[in-house]
Amino acid sequence: MNKNTGQGRVFSLFKGVPLSRILVALFLLQIFLAVGLTGYLSIRNGQKAVNEVASELRREVANRVEQNLQTYLSTPRQVLRSNQNVIDMGLLKIENLATWESYLIEQLKIFPDVLALTASNEQQEHLTVEKLNDRQFLLRTAGKSTGYDLYTYRIDSQGQRTQLPEVIKNYDARSRPDYQTAVNAKKFSFSQIFTSLTDPTLLISASQPIYNSQSQLLGVNSTLTHISQIGDLLQNIKVGKSGQIFIIERSGLLVATSTTEEPFRLQNGKPIRLAASQSGNSFTQATAKYLTTKFSNFDQIQSLQQLDFSVDGKRQFLEVRPLQGKPDVNWLIVVAVPEADFMGQIDRNTQTTIFLCLGALGLATLLGIVTARWITQPILYFSTATKDLTDFTNDENSVVKVQGIKELEVLGESFNEMTQQLRKTLTALITKNEDLELQVKQENQKLQEEIQERINSEQKLGQHSQVLAELANHKAIFEGNLEAAFKVITKKAANALEVEQVSVWLFNNDAHGGLRQRTKLQCISLYERSQQKHSANLERYLADYPIYFRALASVRTISVTDTRTDPRVQELWDELLEPKNIVSLIDTSIWVGGEVVGTVLYEHVGIPRTWELSEQNFVSSIAEFVALTLEVCDRKRAESALREAKEAAEVANRAKTTFLGNINHELRNPLNSILVITEALQDEVYGPVSEEQRQSLKMLESSGKNLLELINQILDLTDTQSSKIELQLAATSIQGICDFSLSFVKHLAFQKNIRLRAQIPEELEPIQVDERRIRQVFINLLTNAIKFTKEGGEVWIEVQPTSTNEYIFFSVVDTGIGMLSDDLFKLFQPFVQVENASTQRSPGTGLGLVMVQKIVELHGGTVHAESQLGKGSRFTVKLPWKKAAK
Repeated sequence: MNKNTGQGRVFSLFKGVPLSRILVALFLLQIFLAVGLTGYLSIRNGQKAVNEVASELRREVANRVEQNLQTYLSTPRQVLRSNQNVIDMGLLKIENLATWESYLIEQLKIFPDVLALTASNEQQEHLTVEKLNDRQFLLRTAGKSTGYDLYTYRIDSQGQRTQLPEVIKNYDARSRPDYQTAVNAKKFSFSQIFTSLTDPTLLISASQPIYNSQSQLLGVNSTLTHISQIGDLLQNIKVGKSGQIFIIERSGLLVATSTTEEPFRLQNGKPIRLAASQSGNSFTQATAKYLTTKFSNFDQIQSLQQLDFSVDGKRQFLEVRPLQGKPDVNWLIVVAVPEADFMGQIDRNTQTTIFLCLGALGLATLLGIVTARWITQPILYFSTATKDLTDFTNDENSVVKVQGIKELEVLGESFNEMTQQLRKTLTALITKNEDLELQVKQENQKLQEEIQERINSEQKLGQHSQVLAELANHKAIFEGNLEAAFKVITKKAANALEVEQVSVWLFNNDAHGGLRQRTKLQCISLYERSQQKHSANLERYLADYPIYFRALASVRTISVTDTRTDPRVQELWDELLEPKNIVSLIDTSIWVGGEVVGTVLYEHVGIPRTWELSEQNFVSSIAEFVALTLEVCDRKRAESALREAKEAAEVANRAKTTFLGNINHELRNPLNSILVITEALQDEVYGPVSEEQRQSLKMLESSGKNLLELINQILDLTDTQSSKIELQLAATSIQGICDFSLSFVKHLAFQKNIRLRAQIPEELEPIQVDERRIRQVFINLLTNAIKFTKEGGEVWIEVQPTSTNEYIFFSVVDTGIGMLSDDLFKLFQPFVQVENASTQRSPGTGLGLVMVQKIVELHGGTVHAESQLGKGSRFTVKLPWKKAAK
């Protein structure tokens, strides 16, 4: 196709005007319009851009602050929820805070953002563990053992305690803000910000009240965190060059700020909350005062507020938003940014743009003139020719012919070659595009299938989680009701996994030769999903299915996709699986007390089924619920047996009391009469007696006194065990007790030439004890020491108070025959004596040390024995001791 005539038609449109001038004029007009429009839009949109950027920056910063606060405030909820779960499982009891110490330390290691964890109960007991660093902690405890004073200890990396001099008298955690907040809210809640008792800092606590099954308050579990951590979070967020972030309460008090300013000031060494309008930072103070003027009451701010105001004639952007999602943390997030942080660069960019536009205008004018003269005619021609390239269907063999200009002739030939090549390339691209579309369609189909599988998996996982949550709260499981619990477990598991049958099997409990013989599995509960019915009492014997039983013992879970080919269940196929069309099964072991006690069996009918990992995890969790039910049932049985034993013991105790009363009436009174008559016979009241008769009377009197002593000791022991003894406590001299006891046994020591002495610190203050009973303790211990010490030995008393004067130790020491350490446990058993050559020759009832232990325990103390064969013994009595007021 020849297109030379096209040039004439184009130029005929502009008769009388050179084309170069038309191009230059049009080119300059475009440049002038572009420069003018650029300048106008640059100025107009500059301010708009500032507003948009400032608004976006404020919103983004506020979002980041809110996200950080949500994360900061969610950590205490996670900690307390974890503690509540441990309490619900019975691993911790709020009534016994002694077991909480190590657990709270581990919790502080797991949650590094938490400063301290506390536990308090209604008995005025309190325990706080505060983290100093990764290896050291502070322990604060108050309770009965501390006289309800708060003591502080430092715990090092080895768990050793070091008491600190800090002691707070009459500490009652129930009056603290964290405790009162939880009690008033009756649920998890945050307290108001409050000051620390020990450090110049602000704290906030999250508290969880703990109730028993009768909804009675038992205590409160709390976390403590530094408010300064919020300031650290804010300082890490940059707001322009000089913008600020701060958080205030509805009352106007400052919570935290992105500056280094503390949200409090010290007054007499104690932190006092600081209002934002009284801040030492001028920008913070000006922003707070503007908000106070804008809103007479901060409670009016219920949604996002984007504002602007002026400080010293300069515009400031401001955003205020309430903290969402925490109803008991009523804070406002304030982001303030000066307009100057944005306008400086924008003004410089505007000036640069204008100068560049002017330079481009001049350069474009010059180049336009030169270019117009150079390419006017050829460009118009090739523009027309190029349009034909968009339609290859007009004439497949059309060519372009150019004459007169050598370069254009070469360009025309190249253009024709390019056209042919483009035709071939376009054809290939069309074919390839069709192939790519087919591949994309196939890949999209696969992706949709994968997405659908993922959705199905997530739905199954959600169903499994819901079933486990329902079982975790089911009454029958935690009451140990096996029949009801197993019915619920099998039914829910069958519906969740969509299998035909779920059954619980337990090994038999036959015993032979002291070993547990597992000869069969007994079905405790079987649920059939299609029939929606429960059954039981099926049995499988080891002798019939040895391979299957070995498989149960070797792995925790047997996962079978096709029962027709799996060798582990081939023994079951003909008789049990094929008749019911069971083609797949999964079998998981039940572990109780470190051993397998049974299995949970899931049976699928229809087509073979591959068990997914989530399903295997689910059946393992179901097995754990079955094990939990069995453990609870065993515990209930043990508790029942314990109650029966207790009732039997009470009956026996009443019989014992009746028997001892008979002893007192039928034995002691006649025995006293015998001793009186024997003494009268020895005094020859009824006439003279021979020497042989006198010896018999002495033997009779000695035997009667020993028997009377035995009866009295038995009655005294019975009184202590039945708590009939009422102590007569009074301030008693420690020196006096020891001197009296030593003087009482002096004649016994003199007979064996044994030296008596005492090691007692001077000026010890009195001790509150029952003097008669404590004398009885030391006389018994001294008498035993003298009895088992050879002639020429030594017996003495040592007295040593503790460093805190809370307790005092009395030790009775001898250089006697001693005993083996293995025999020490026998010492405090009634009617038992340690058997060796010496004790066989020494008289005694075996009740003296038992009485010693009972009397000391009635005083709130303990008795400890140490001995070495051939080197002597030491008996140490530990008694409570408080200094008397001077």
